[in-house]
Amino acid sequence: MENLHSEAKQEITTRVQRKLAYEVTALVRIFGNNVTTSDVRATLYVQTPDFREQYIGIANVQATDKDWTQMQGKFLLNGSPSKVFVYLEGPPSGTDILLNTLVIKHAPKTPPSTPPDFEDAAFGINIIENSDMGTGSPRIIPAMARDSLGPHEPLSGHYILVTNRTQTWMGPAQMITEKLKLFLTYQVSAWVRIGSGSSGPQNVNIALSVDDQWVNGGQVEVADGKWHEIGGSFRIEKVPSKVMVYIQGPASGIDLMIAGLQIFPVHRQARFRYLRMQTDKIRKRDIILKFSGLDSSECLRAMVKVTQIQNDFPIGSCINRTNIDNEDFVDFFLNHFNWAVFGNELKWYWTEPQKGNFNYKDADDMLDLCQKNNINTRGHCIFWEVDGTVQQWIKSLNKTDLMTAVQNRLSGLLTRYKGKFKHYDVNNEMLHGSFYQDKLGKDIRGNMFKTAHQLDSSATLFVNDYHVEDGCDTRSSPEKYIQQITDLQGQGAPVGGIGIQGHIDSPVGPIVCSALDKLGTLGLPIWFTELDVSSTNEYVRADDLEVMLREAMAHPSIEGIMLWGFWELFMSRDNSHLVNAEGSINEAGKRFLALKKEWLSHSHGLVDEQGYFTFRGFNGKYNVEVVTLTKEISKTFVVVDNGDSPLVVSIDL
Repeated sequence: MENLHSEAKQEITTRVQRKLAYEVTALVRIFGNNVTTSDVRATLYVQTPDFREQYIGIANVQATDKDWTQMQGKFLLNGSPSKVFVYLEGPPSGTDILLNTLVIKHAPKTPPSTPPDFEDAAFGINIIENSDMGTGSPRIIPAMARDSLGPHEPLSGHYILVTNRTQTWMGPAQMITEKLKLFLTYQVSAWVRIGSGSSGPQNVNIALSVDDQWVNGGQVEVADGKWHEIGGSFRIEKVPSKVMVYIQGPASGIDLMIAGLQIFPVHRQARFRYLRMQTDKIRKRDIILKFSGLDSSECLRAMVKVTQIQNDFPIGSCINRTNIDNEDFVDFFLNHFNWAVFGNELKWYWTEPQKGNFNYKDADDMLDLCQKNNINTRGHCIFWEVDGTVQQWIKSLNKTDLMTAVQNRLSGLLTRYKGKFKHYDVNNEMLHGSFYQDKLGKDIRGNMFKTAHQLDSSATLFVNDYHVEDGCDTRSSPEKYIQQITDLQGQGAPVGGIGIQGHIDSPVGPIVCSALDKLGTLGLPIWFTELDVSSTNEYVRADDLEVMLREAMAHPSIEGIMLWGFWELFMSRDNSHLVNAEGSINEAGKRFLALKKEWLSHSHGLVDEQGYFTFRGFNGKYNVEVVTLTKEISKTFVVVDNGDSPLVVSIDL
């Protein structure tokens, strides 16, 4: 056993190789200074040959002074560092870390998942037993559930009335442990209403207690005496001993009414059939190839083969500075994506961590890679409205100095990169934070947009927020987002696009589509800006990803999709990667590539007597081969226009 002070480090430079995944395990305890529990973290310190430094978090645990606690984590080095140290840190000074063992070894390969067995899944069948009290609730099924269920019996028109509520959690509850199947995605749907006497909008939520962990099944804000649709989804991935469903939320003294509560497994494949047809309708168009240079006898026998080489629809990914030192990562990225967004390297806390101490080198390197390879880039983000993300030196400024710092940030960033970023997220997550608005007043948000537009009018300026599309957060419902955007427009802010982050759990197509339909009424382009899905089972993760990508491709308001990364150990969420740490493509990655392949149009046939050949195809780059009795000719052409009428492409042979 080693007795280490509150921070301990060991050099491992010569013992680790780049592009290999390593597993770190340690047994730790703390001692001294009357501290009984403390966070203990394992951190990697890396110095590159050009003297850049990074700190990589590997693992952390709550350690105690009584028992040994195991900590475990993984890491991978993208580049060839000149120095690598592993640190244990965390407890306050005067409290030691006791280390029993510390092992760093090449990580074993994760065994592939097996596909879950949904053979006897009762898709669309409600697992809730509804009791009836009052009458007069809607008999129609709420829209999001109706879109999942298809033709269906009407609701009973009866509802449950909960009175004498003295706590927010009071409401009906039901045990559903035995009725749930692992890895199935369940949709939650009901009508809810509140009685009179509320002093303001009330939050109603359907919550599940899974072995005493809370799971969100959907939320809605209710401010009047009407019936409101509530919808959400959830999934259980390990065997629970007890699952209860609760309906709760309004303040004490307010009556709560619930009608037609349904919880049912969703048949995802059934909706995919509809989405394929819808995608064909909105993303493809009729293309007429008009061949010249063939004489009439050649025309009669000319064979045509059309192959699409790339689809121009924007599908991009988040990248980090260290990723671009890994040629395998860069290879996958350049082969499969046409847009990029930087994970952190453009954020203010990264480009100016201390006042006047600028770091644009990381962003410059990443931009350079993108420009050399014709990859478009999103600028994420100029400001971030959430208090916890604002660096300390900004928080300490008075109002006048803060206003100056905001102006300097805008002019510094947008002048330096003028014309380089196609989009900017101007002030990230304004539905979830208000640091700048609280300090500088309501007009600051509109002014950020106006100033950004003056400095770089070529960039489309976006709002960007999370939990907009999943029904689980009343702060960022589509209605609240629409209100925020129209308020900004009322201030004269040139809002050019709507960003939906898309960090989503157990997505259900009709719930996502319902949010897109509502936001689509604003007539602005919508992008999924930070899409990731998570499941311990790669097949289920693949299904989640397919739900999101198909919903996006089938929706006319969606104009681009950005994944929030794809490589293991470089994602913001666990169990969300498409490519394993050492480069093998998992089931989710294979599904992504299969969808990319599906969204390429190919056709073949004969040229008609007039020298025409017609097919339906996506926008993008094509190769056409024409074979006549006397010659073989190959040409490329590009389809860019989004018009409704057939596009005529002239090809001279």
